[in-house]
Amino acid sequence: MLKEKGISLSPRVYFITVLSYMALGLFSSLIMGLILKTIGEGLLTRGIEATMLVTVGEQAIALTGPAIGVAVAFALEAPPLILFAAVAVGAFGYEAGGPAGSYIAALLATEFGKLFSKTTRLDIIVTPLVTLLIGFFSGKYIGSWIGSLMTNLGEVIRWGTEREPLVMGIFVATVMGLALTAPISSAALGIMLGLDGLAAGAATIGCAAQMIGFGVISYRDNGIGGFIAQGIGTSMLQVGNIIRNPWTIVPPTVAGALLAPFATVLLSLESNPAGSGMGTSGLVGPLMVLKTMGFTAEYYLVVGVLCFIAPAILSYIVYRLLHRFGRIKDGDLKIEY
Repeated sequence: MLKEKGISLSPRVYFITVLSYMALGLFSSLIMGLILKTIGEGLLTRGIEATMLVTVGEQAIALTGPAIGVAVAFALEAPPLILFAAVAVGAFGYEAGGPAGSYIAALLATEFGKLFSKTTRLDIIVTPLVTLLIGFFSGKYIGSWIGSLMTNLGEVIRWGTEREPLVMGIFVATVMGLALTAPISSAALGIMLGLDGLAAGAATIGCAAQMIGFGVISYRDNGIGGFIAQGIGTSMLQVGNIIRNPWTIVPPTVAGALLAPFATVLLSLESNPAGSGMGTSGLVGPLMVLKTMGFTAEYYLVVGVLCFIAPAILSYIVYRLLHRFGRIKDGDLKIEY
């Protein structure tokens, strides 16, 4: 019966596929809203009329919950009535428990809604009614608890990074960098945890190292197109190659771990949740660091070095060493489109 209703109960679907689509919802609302708002505010300070950009950005940010709801329902291949009701469900969950609340509310509401979809002649009433009610109660009672749990975990990570910036900076940069390259969403993870401050700065460096690092070390195999696809797109394109040869993930991971202390200990580099798990994708990570620290020549230089130049150099050095010892061979990083 569950198969007929399109309900898989698969952890892979719920924690990889759905989270990836949730990240798309976040990018289309919260992250793009922040980018537009930041650009608009920057133009206004220079006397250029950009109120519209600020307004559009604020509206996009305000609709983050509904965007997550639709993204989750779409990922679960929800029927139309459930998909449209998920707009309100995402809002319920976001109000109760933030992004994690929206995720839980939309997921449970969608799966329960499928059970009732097209089972009666009153489908147009029953299906959205069930979806909305399940979404409201799951968001209020389960989503709020999950949201608080994620927030508290994020607080612990932030607290630990402030107390032990060297060790925790390396840990956060490594874990978030690996999450970015793995088939899960580091962007969704960073936002659900509410990472900011030094922890978000370390996470940004770790994620940037993965993207720029893979772009550089695979240049011989993939050319300029592959560099751009990974450098400002996603290093997730290398997942298949990493599975075939796990040594390929070592260079960018080492680069991120080595650079994290510079960000946390020496420069006290900070960012916000929206930029913590994005790396250089769409240049969001560097932009959010600048938004947090200030658009000054000093921080333009810091971001340029730590997010682009240093990861490229360190990753290439480690790659050449592994290549010399035969751990990575020509063609190991070729992306199959």
